[in-house]
Amino acid sequence: MSAGLLIRPCAPPLIVWLIALLALLSASTAWAAGFEIISASTRLHGNVYRLNAQIEYRFSQAAVEALKNGVPLTIELEMQVRRQRAWVWSETVYALSQRFRLEYHTLSRQYLVTTLNSGERRGFPSLSSALQFMGRITDFPFLDKGLLLPNQRYQGALRARLDVDALPTPLRLFAYISDDWRLASAWRVWRL
Repeated sequence: MSAGLLIRPCAPPLIVWLIALLALLSASTAWAAGFEIISASTRLHGNVYRLNAQIEYRFSQAAVEALKNGVPLTIELEMQVRRQRAWVWSETVYALSQRFRLEYHTLSRQYLVTTLNSGERRGFPSLSSALQFMGRITDFPFLDKGLLLPNQRYQGALRARLDVDALPTPLRLFAYISDDWRLASAWRVWRL
């Protein structure tokens, strides 16, 4: 052996496979379908609590394909106000929902978002811009302060979910048993 030549042992094949597997798993979880509440908070403006939230929507490939083939998708934002109690579970004292219908219009090649509570409809050139619109909640009138009892502790809670019951009947039956259609975030809770 010459003095200038350094021979390094190769990594065992098992370690190489484990590193590759971990890289693959981390890449697949980064793109996994599901909804996530990135942030949610309220601020008191006058006598009204106003909600600000950021939601990330990641649809499964099956949901995106159905959307592109003319199936409208309904997303529901469930909002709650909970009164915290010392010895038992929190009590939901107020609940409301905001619903969006997302559609793809083939002729115009636009994604249409209808706010079902108000009837407002907007068009977007891409799915990502439509999802960004639905995911940005700004100054939404959440709750009148007069509905809360003094000297009590309250929490706001927010969850986003795909409304499987709003799908067409043949697809709905399949969606009940498929993980591709169980798209919902965990509850995001904050203090009022």
